[in-house]
Amino acid sequence: MIIVFDLDGTLIDSARDLAASVGEMLESYGAAALPVDDVLEMVGDGAPLLVNRAMARAGVRPAPDEALSRFLDIYDRRLMDHTAPYAGIGEVLAMAVRRGPLAVLTNKPLGPSIGILEALRLRGFFTRIIGGDGEYSRKPDPKGLLSLQPLCPGDQLVMVGDSPADWKTAAAAAVPFVFARYGFGASKFGASPPDTPYVIDHARELGRVLDAIARRMDADHQGRGG
Repeated sequence: MIIVFDLDGTLIDSARDLAASVGEMLESYGAAALPVDDVLEMVGDGAPLLVNRAMARAGVRPAPDEALSRFLDIYDRRLMDHTAPYAGIGEVLAMAVRRGPLAVLTNKPLGPSIGILEALRLRGFFTRIIGGDGEYSRKPDPKGLLSLQPLCPGDQLVMVGDSPADWKTAAAAAVPFVFARYGFGASKFGASPPDTPYVIDHARELGRVLDAIARRMDADHQGRGG
């Protein structure tokens, strides 16, 4: 089994630092900071879209590239002010890595993604980390997810995430999706939750769900006469 995790809202709670960084960027242009919940509605599709959405909401119109650069500089400085792993993540990863290779697939730029994982001493669990500024298009394009199959050819890919982008990525790649309903991206589903039987309300529930996926895989294999 190759287990692929989203980062923000799945492995880490970065809500306060993202919102504060967006707020500082907007204030540097003379605009008011946005409420945390408003910023979180904009998170998940990569830094360029986050910045564009925040500027549009605040009614400021600096050059997009300059604003993105300013935001990334601010965020690099505030990266670990409040960001922390969700409860139980360390032990969950220690359990999951025994099942096969682990990877991170995030729309966050690679640099801060690695920086956070290293600061939280989680980097060593992951065979590969794919950021939103790399060679693959951002989620929900499935190419980044499918590129991880060679980590263990023939094994089942599993996507774990909290947002519509994660769910759509898994669906496009035709792999099981584990919905991390505890994450701050879960609210984006509104009244239409993702169509998946694999749902966790706490990171520590992941082992149970992975067992269920493995049983389903075994049943499917036997059903095909394997």
